[in-house]
Amino acid sequence: MPLKYKALSPELQEKILRGRSEHWVNPWRFDDADVCRRDMNRDADNLWRPAFVRDIEKILHLPVYNRYADKTQVFSFYNNDDITRRALHVQLVSRIARNIGTVLGLNLDLIEAISLGHDLGHTPFGHAGERFLSQMYHEHTGRYFNHNVHSVRVLDTVFRRNISLQTLDGILCHNGEFEMQEYRPNRDIDFASFDECVERCYTSGHTAVSGLVPSTLEGCVVRICDMIAYLGKDRQDAKTARITDNNTKFKSLSIGAENAAIINNLVVDIIENSYGHDYIMLSRESYNDLKTAKNENYEKIYKAPQVNDEYEKTIKPMVELLYEKLLADVKSGSTGTEIYQQHIAYVNKCCAYYSGADAYENQKPDDIVVDYIASMTDDYFIALFQRLFPDSKLKIHYKSYFEEMDK
Repeated sequence: MPLKYKALSPELQEKILRGRSEHWVNPWRFDDADVCRRDMNRDADNLWRPAFVRDIEKILHLPVYNRYADKTQVFSFYNNDDITRRALHVQLVSRIARNIGTVLGLNLDLIEAISLGHDLGHTPFGHAGERFLSQMYHEHTGRYFNHNVHSVRVLDTVFRRNISLQTLDGILCHNGEFEMQEYRPNRDIDFASFDECVERCYTSGHTAVSGLVPSTLEGCVVRICDMIAYLGKDRQDAKTARITDNNTKFKSLSIGAENAAIINNLVVDIIENSYGHDYIMLSRESYNDLKTAKNENYEKIYKAPQVNDEYEKTIKPMVELLYEKLLADVKSGSTGTEIYQQHIAYVNKCCAYYSGADAYENQKPDDIVVDYIASMTDDYFIALFQRLFPDSKLKIHYKSYFEEMDK
């Protein structure tokens, strides 16, 4: 079926061009001058490093940013560099969101900061790893792990980078698993209410996470673009991994069934329905098709036995064993353990600039273990497991680059 690319209506295109010629400024755009940080005596903006550029650079230079490169999205057991890693995903989110933000007249630096930081707290092995880690964390503490909440913890608590409230809020509220037709910013926010919201996410899990709404239009754009970035890309990767093929039929015909069409058509729809408004909106047709597309991805890709069986059979027991071992090591207080040498001491070193901060080892033991496991790449997780459990029969079986040739 040929790809169908939609375009903005001639009337809206004319309106946008006229607005540019008249130097129209979006009155709902978040202004750099209104930035809020926990410590307003630090990180003052200047001409060459405006407020949210500082956030972007703090995120880019964070040690865990490097680890995006080897955190898989959906397909973890493939030696194939053509399958998407999380590093590419956050770049795609940023690019798509900036395209929309440019036309809507939004703050592009804030969009980029939220986009690049939104998955810093993601676990190895995608959402399966997230699910298994949450199960262990809840079993021990009664609290829930969600990667969007943990991304905030990484920036705000573990590495204490004095990131702005606006960027942290956009990251907290980004979760692309919960689609909405209309996003109206919840602008009444300060650090006190933000911290209460974070705590509710820990104690109530998805019940609290599913109701999050960003406080800025920029955050709303990133939230919908998170979904736009993965829907079609996961379909591309599923073909590469031979989970689906050219005969696999998808019903999302309005927005398209392939990655390029999905991105273009949803971007056009969002701009068409959001330009000049204080909200971000999808048409009813596109929203319904988006839900259909996501449900079909779950049915045909995410729940496929080829995807799930290895996670349940191998990764889940590995997470359970590693969690218990690391927790015992933290509680022992020994400085010779892997979690102390590779994680606790390293975090303390990275936070030395922030004088007077509490030593990281004073955090609760379960939180330290969760921080460490969530920070790992897939390969790091496997290497540490093999180091700590050299006699274990739990092994990862990767599909080779040359699997088809070797048959």
